Amino acid sequence: MFSKILIANRGEIALRIARSCRELGIKTVAVYSEADRASLHLKLADESVCIGPPDSRKSYLNAENIFKAAHETGAEAIHPGYGYLAESHTFALACLDQGFGFIGPTPQNLKIAGDKIVAREMMENAGVPVILGSSGPVGSIGEARIESERIGYPVMLKSAGGGGGRGIRVCENADALAEEFPIAGMEVRASFGNGELYVEKFIADPRHIEFQILADRDGNTIHLGERECTIQRRFQKLIEESPSPFLTSRLREQMGNAAVTAARAIHYFNAGTVEFLVDGNENFYFMEMNARIQVEHPITEVTMGLDLVKEQIRLASGEVHGSLSPLEPRGWAIECRINAEDPERNFAPCPGTIKEYHPPGGFGVRLDTHLYQGYELPIYYDSLLAKLISHDRTREGAIKIMKRTLEEFRIGPVKTTIPLHLKIMDDPDFQAGNFHTGFIKKIVPEEEED
Repeated sequence: MFSKILIANRGEIALRIARSCRELGIKTVAVYSEADRASLHLKLADESVCIGPPDSRKSYLNAENIFKAAHETGAEAIHPGYGYLAESHTFALACLDQGFGFIGPTPQNLKIAGDKIVAREMMENAGVPVILGSSGPVGSIGEARIESERIGYPVMLKSAGGGGGRGIRVCENADALAEEFPIAGMEVRASFGNGELYVEKFIADPRHIEFQILADRDGNTIHLGERECTIQRRFQKLIEESPSPFLTSRLREQMGNAAVTAARAIHYFNAGTVEFLVDGNENFYFMEMNARIQVEHPITEVTMGLDLVKEQIRLASGEVHGSLSPLEPRGWAIECRINAEDPERNFAPCPGTIKEYHPPGGFGVRLDTHLYQGYELPIYYDSLLAKLISHDRTREGAIKIMKRTLEEFRIGPVKTTIPLHLKIMDDPDFQAGNFHTGFIKKIVPEEEED
């Protein structure tokens, strides 16, 4: 087991990792930018090192400064969290080259999962259903048009080298393709440094369902059930739940087996997620593999009774233990992502100082956040403020707990997405489990016009 870990991230995930490390008896090193000097994760860590100015490219994405901090503090391993360098195969490889353990998948896993085209091809060869798409990146609008006509409109333009909804464009026809192609290319180049796009068949009104996987170095691989991630806006997840209200036992078994097959196909190691789209006829298709801990991992933790961050650390350290045994879920969990955004103003970011802060509590409640009263939200980073999780024996009970906690939660004066989540909890279709990826247009009608 590692004795000291550097946490190469910020915000709530840095806190999350620090807490698991403390319970394991592992010392932690927090890194921070100049904009994060007042961040809560610094107070929980044993040591902290400033790694650069507010610009992420000069701090949280600056591998050289991160390695320097790790060497200076005597860290044995680096946990990248999610985002930033978490899915960079070059960073993972550099960690190993410099003598640090990398708490995550292998560099080869990251390279394959990060190249959506290669991953699709490997899944298809392994017998995992994939969505019809181009066999490789499309380098020009002409190539994109040829592939789109072969596949059949509507199609989606997607990034070959990154995820998180960046660069995704739905094109109903050739005119829309011509308009969106250069825009999508610029967006993914700015986000990932790789402007390559590929074309994929657009599936109307699907469910977005992912399976959590764990794998050791000997190839032993299990899944820990599914997470329903269908409630989203512009391909960014808003609410997740586990289990899915849509899956039958038969479909759950089929998709779980496919997720394990997908992981084994690339000799996957550590924690990861296999994501699928499911159409109205219960046909499911591999979408992508996220080779990292997911934002929504807490709902799996509370239903499975397992700390996924601890499992990541144990697997990376080579510890032999009994984590890779099938587990049965207990009850139902829902997660709402609370963002500093104003849903009434097209989800405009709302930075500011947290002058009012009253977190919810009570039975069946978990709150992952880095907020405290007096904290000033930096303008440089993601708008995620907190992840609010409810857990109960039934889905109906989890919804009631979530509604109660959302009503209790006070964050001010900044605007947040709490009112939006309350509307969703009250919606009859949501309560009945009757929704698809376009559901948000019902709650925020102006989304249809954007």
